[in-house]
Amino acid sequence: MKPSLLPLSLLSFCLNELAGAVRLGLHGRPRPRRVGGTLENRADVVGNASVGNLGDVEYTTDITLGGQKFTVQIDTGSSDLWVAGSVPNTAQTGKTAKVQYAVEAIQGSVYTAALEFAGYTVKDQAFIEVAASSSNRAGTGLMGLGPNTGSQVRESVGSSSGDPVLDRIFRQNTSTPNYITVLLGRVRDPTDPPNGELTIGELLPGYESVTSQPKLAVSVLESSNSGNQHWQILLDSDGIIGPAGNNVIDEFNVETAVKSTSNDKQLTVVLDTGYSLPQVPPKVAEAFYKDVPGASLVSRSDLNGQIWQLPCDKEVNVTFKFSGVKYPIHPLDTNLDLNLTDSSGNRVCVGAFQPLTAQDGATYDVIFGMAFLRNAYTYINFGDFVDGSSSSTADPYVQMLSTTNDTAESHSDFIKVRGNSPWTPTDATLVERLRARLPLIIGLAVGAGVLLLLAIAACCYYSRRDKRRRGAFFRPTYQQLHEPAPPEAHDLHLVGGQGHGNGRVDYSSPWDARY
Repeated sequence: MKPSLLPLSLLSFCLNELAGAVRLGLHGRPRPRRVGGTLENRADVVGNASVGNLGDVEYTTDITLGGQKFTVQIDTGSSDLWVAGSVPNTAQTGKTAKVQYAVEAIQGSVYTAALEFAGYTVKDQAFIEVAASSSNRAGTGLMGLGPNTGSQVRESVGSSSGDPVLDRIFRQNTSTPNYITVLLGRVRDPTDPPNGELTIGELLPGYESVTSQPKLAVSVLESSNSGNQHWQILLDSDGIIGPAGNNVIDEFNVETAVKSTSNDKQLTVVLDTGYSLPQVPPKVAEAFYKDVPGASLVSRSDLNGQIWQLPCDKEVNVTFKFSGVKYPIHPLDTNLDLNLTDSSGNRVCVGAFQPLTAQDGATYDVIFGMAFLRNAYTYINFGDFVDGSSSSTADPYVQMLSTTNDTAESHSDFIKVRGNSPWTPTDATLVERLRARLPLIIGLAVGAGVLLLLAIAACCYYSRRDKRRRGAFFRPTYQQLHEPAPPEAHDLHLVGGQGHGNGRVDYSSPWDARY
């Protein structure tokens, strides 16, 4: 995904080509935001890190397209190549394409031209040519490294000639394993230099153990929704550990918005080098930052939405888990210094994990951008996500090797850069736990109320029915009268026509049997 939250800066890559593999070194240095860079020789990848204004890190590489050099962002969250400005030596396709990002879109005509990238050449790479503007300066662009099913260029062209860059490279260089790895550096890290590596079909020396880490299956969307396919994997059901060492998913009742996920406690995570601030459910961001002294949830137009604002000297430590493996996040990545001030002009920092409310029909819950990816060496195997591959080639998967394991070193780094203002994280209170489960509590209460009313109604019904039955048992049965009663019914002296001539009936006693 194209960075949509911040005007981002740049980091540098250096190329070393191996047999059937490419390794690009990343080097970073402070740089003002949106400043163009001098292009290195060959396909060196140049990285610059902005520390001013809304600075963050954007990872770019130099490519040659139609004989002209462009500096393009490396983005695992999208699939297409586009550049701003005029490209020479192109061939027209007669097609146009539009790529929609989080808060903006780019569109333009689709052309083909010879592409040189990282030691590879593609003679007729399809791309979108975008008009240069203040937001997309001439000579810049973006190269998507995501699954080809999200390619708008391929959809527009209608054939494999419109495939993304990596698909073209993998298909014409069959000896190159179809995977990439990414290691991102951190700006202002006093222990480690702000550099990193991008490799194609090669493992970095010293990081080979990444292949022994759990294989995290890429969640494959249905073909009808394949255009939204990303490098997305499942977080563990207890995979968010808050500042107090607490289980955030359980305490704050965090549930997935992805309906196809069988376990509603497992969140779907997209790995995206194009995002600076990771996006998480609001409850998660709240769990991370709500108890930090001086923290507040604010809405900032310069960050396109709500974010937790907090003092820069507050250390926040959180950890994520995938397939049982923990990935601690460096405190310099959880509390970001973006050179911001609050409404009173005081310097403030922001919580890197920004609240994201999933929409109906969501295919993911979380976007792990650079602030997470700087804490893991990431291996992405394309499997059969390469166009033209047999569906039985292999399933795509991700492996990650944690790179922030020394908590003492991370703590020391934070103090050196930001100072130290200790605070004591706490677990969620009973009220917060109840509030997090309020919809469930209300649902249970309503359900219990309905059951109670039904029980009362049933009791009333059966009680009345039983009374009617008991009354029917003791009530005498009368024959319905259809004619006037005989005279004897009114004058007992006429009963049986007995008695003496005067019509009287003689009783010897009140108990006379004749009565």
